[in-house]
Amino acid sequence: MLRICFTILVFAPCLAFSQQRLAAKDLKELQSRMAGSFSSEAQSKSDSDFFHIVLHMAPIWKNSADGFWLYVEQAVAASADKPYRQRVYHITLNDDTTIASQVYELHAPMRFAGAWKKKNPLASLTTDSLISREGCVILLHKNRDGDFAGSMHDKDCPSNLRGAAYATSEVVIRKDRMISWDRGWNADGQQVWGAEKGGYEFLKEKK
Repeated sequence: MLRICFTILVFAPCLAFSQQRLAAKDLKELQSRMAGSFSSEAQSKSDSDFFHIVLHMAPIWKNSADGFWLYVEQAVAASADKPYRQRVYHITLNDDTTIASQVYELHAPMRFAGAWKKKNPLASLTTDSLISREGCVILLHKNRDGDFAGSMHDKDCPSNLRGAAYATSEVVIRKDRMISWDRGWNADGQQVWGAEKGGYEFLKEKK
């Protein structure tokens, strides 16, 4: 039984997630849920502590035999052409109950800003040109409701943003939305960046 403490808007009790056995179809289902464009506009209108953020995830290297790859771009909606986060996620079956989402960075990422709009994003790159963020892997499990939920291992993902020593990330991925809570912590375990109340709720935009 995996216990994940995760709140959307306010702190709430831990919820118990029963780990379901996974197969290749579950990995494909997760990739399908992640791929697309998302927005936190509704949340920002109901709670001023949250910004209107846009999130785009575009499948890349579709012929890869090793799981699925996604180019990820995140920006404040008012300056969507200037993303503050650009990453590549590689999702694979880790074992029969766990999916791993490994995080990678790009060299000179701004040259790829807006690449999610293209038919074949990052086609000029290869996997060996990526920068692996060691320790920054999210381990996901599928619960009885069919949602995918998981987090990074505590303190394993280094970060120097705004005085942080490490970063944590918790996520719940449903059919119509993604709830993501990214935070940075200093060496004393004090939060130095990220939402304080809970995760950002990104609603998936309909095609």
